[in-house]
Amino acid sequence: MPSTNFDITGLSQQEVLKAREAFGQNSLNFKKENGFFEALKSLAKEPMVLLLLVASVIYFISGNFGDGIFLASAIVLVATISLYQDSRSRDALEKLKNFTQPTCKVIREGKVEEINSDDLVIGDCLMIEEGTSIAADGVILRANDFSVNESILTGESLSVYKDQSKEDNFVFRGTTVASGLAIAKITAIGSETKLGKIGKSIESIAEEETPLELQISNFVKKMVIVGAIVFIIVWAINYFKSYNILDSLLKALTLAMSILPEEIPVAFTTFMALGAWRLMKMGIVVKQMKTVETLGSATVICTDKTGTITENKMSLAKIFVLGSDKISEPNNTLTDAEKNLIEIAMWSSEPIPFDPMEIALHGTYAQIISQDERPNFQLIHEYPLEGKPPMMTHIFENKVGKRFIAAKGAAEALMAVSNLTELEKEKIEEIINTLALDGYRILGVGEAHFEGNDFPETQQQFKFTFKGIVAFYDPPKKNIHAVLNSFYKAGISVKIITGDNSATTTAIAKQIGFKGHERSITGDELMRLSETELQKTVLDTNLFTRMFPEAKLKIINALKVQNEIVAMTGDGVNDGPALKAAHIGIAMGKKGTEIAKQAASLILVEDDLSKMVDAVAMGRKIYTNLKKAIQYIISIHIPIVLTVFIPLALGWLYPNIFSPVHIIFLELIMGPTCSIIYENEPMEKNTMTQKPRPFTTTFFSWKELATSVLQGLMITFGTLAAYQFSVAESYDESLARTMVFTVLIVANIFLTLVNRSFYYSIFTTLLYKNNLVLFIIGITIAIAAALIYIQPLAHFFGFSPINFTQIAICVGIGFVSVIWFEVVKWWKRQVK
Repeated sequence: MPSTNFDITGLSQQEVLKAREAFGQNSLNFKKENGFFEALKSLAKEPMVLLLLVASVIYFISGNFGDGIFLASAIVLVATISLYQDSRSRDALEKLKNFTQPTCKVIREGKVEEINSDDLVIGDCLMIEEGTSIAADGVILRANDFSVNESILTGESLSVYKDQSKEDNFVFRGTTVASGLAIAKITAIGSETKLGKIGKSIESIAEEETPLELQISNFVKKMVIVGAIVFIIVWAINYFKSYNILDSLLKALTLAMSILPEEIPVAFTTFMALGAWRLMKMGIVVKQMKTVETLGSATVICTDKTGTITENKMSLAKIFVLGSDKISEPNNTLTDAEKNLIEIAMWSSEPIPFDPMEIALHGTYAQIISQDERPNFQLIHEYPLEGKPPMMTHIFENKVGKRFIAAKGAAEALMAVSNLTELEKEKIEEIINTLALDGYRILGVGEAHFEGNDFPETQQQFKFTFKGIVAFYDPPKKNIHAVLNSFYKAGISVKIITGDNSATTTAIAKQIGFKGHERSITGDELMRLSETELQKTVLDTNLFTRMFPEAKLKIINALKVQNEIVAMTGDGVNDGPALKAAHIGIAMGKKGTEIAKQAASLILVEDDLSKMVDAVAMGRKIYTNLKKAIQYIISIHIPIVLTVFIPLALGWLYPNIFSPVHIIFLELIMGPTCSIIYENEPMEKNTMTQKPRPFTTTFFSWKELATSVLQGLMITFGTLAAYQFSVAESYDESLARTMVFTVLIVANIFLTLVNRSFYYSIFTTLLYKNNLVLFIIGITIAIAAALIYIQPLAHFFGFSPINFTQIAICVGIGFVSVIWFEVVKWWKRQVK
């Protein structure tokens, strides 16, 4: 048995460069949509852009070139802002895509290297192992217990066993390794692969809209319909008063513009894309934007034990030889029987180990033996890990016919296929319980003898001799206790789902302060439950042991039926179905197989569960900030709509206080305010002490919508109060317009500050670290002052300069129309 790489050297770096120059990159060259062009097309369909275009044309037709040019410029500005936001979103998603680019292992110059799959070249020796997705077409050079799922090409769900001696010794891009390990020489890459010729790309997956996307889309559509109805009413009122079709159209367009909340979809896309980008910077790769929306709603996290709860640093810690009375440690004072036990355990492993326990066995074998026999033996037959509970068998032979038939697996599995007396069984069970109570991971080891090459169909048909037990220790991660407490405080329950036995899992659970370690259930017991019993059990039980794929999937589905939002961690091939079924499938970036990563919606780059605490916190923060932004948009739209509509409908002295140029200016202020300030807001300190938000809860609850409407009506009251004050003081139209406009700007600024939290005081939120707040408010005040006090601009907008007293009145009205909500927040805090 060769010790490394099957003695394959692979290509040299010079040969790699030549092959790449001759055959190109290993990428599928399909026609891609132009993101910028698509964004432009989408922009051309935006109602606000269409309204601006119509208004601009009307101004030009009526000879009002100044206003026409301003609105035409506004179209360019709105387009620029929209394209910039779209570009930010696309760039964030592109970075995510690059970050999640699959990797593969190759042998070059005799060494195993990990490279991006795109960098594979023809002639490369590709090392493919259980759980990986095959990156190119190739021919198998060597294989161990190797089977492939080729359903993506053939539609056949059953795995196909392959090796170099069979007629079908080819592997193909896009297929996945179901078991074992192989090395294949690459024969086709990129579009020349079988998958490439068929024209399929795994990456081209159409995503359905999430509930939140649908809610926002429906809300905006309803507002468009309302806008169209109001447009017709206002146009009719104006037309029958003046019989001037162009002037009445402009005034109706003004109101239609004020109704359209076109910032909402932009805010949603921006928040989700930038949220995914921020998560990536934290080492959390989100494959789909919709996952960001779901994160804050997680109610249950199902986690495996090895490598998630524990370090995944397996060391052979204890051994027990059947017939002896002691549990030993693998050191320099081992007896011959103990050395033989370790040797048999090593021969039962893969020739090139990739499992941590098998790596530990190979390492210990190398330390305890005087002469390494591995180079002299070849693997001649094998039985993969299978059965419930599972076991595996390998058969090695040297040139003179000496043979090892070695098996390892769950101790119960080896006991079932060995001839043991009742006393021996009792002793083995006693040892298992002793070791398991201390948190050791236990494997039984057996040996068989067989003459000839007509091997049994199944490994269970061998007559095994039970040799003993090898026990591994995988210590809990140092931060896991704090991580669990963070989940518990956030109202999220944690469940451990593992293939390990109950005693070992319970021991580790006790050590880390895991809630519910007193009760556990095995996979077989779970499968026998009725549907009613199952649903009760999955809620009441937190430890699930000896689990297999069907049992894991059953747990996830049972939790989902009861409206739990389920996050599931996994790393192996067997975790694929459960990861896919969970609302949030979480794969491990380092030890996770390619199949697990493909099935998951989120990848933890460092295999650190504490990052899930950060991910949930980020999900909650993004959702909360998006809600703040949308409530702000609704609140500020109401006074704009009503300030335009009420004077006209009631026939006040100045019926058309605002024109399209004023509306578009206000829109340009609101867009950046919501999408920049609120997206950049830090997480509120009570975010991770609240219960998860029910996923079924509508984004626009009546209570929250009522709050936004009430805030909007109070600001409207303020703007109309300024209007009536101006009339009472006999101000002309331009001065009245200036007063109303100033009140609206002031109210907008205070609304931005007050709505930074719907619970904490403005004095608390002013201490939040968000440098954009002062910047945006400063810019808003500077522009408003320029429009009022720089004569050419004031003339264009129909404004008049206002004195200090008038400014104080406007600031006072704007302040009072918003600050009342602080009393509501104070009352909320007192009640709680």
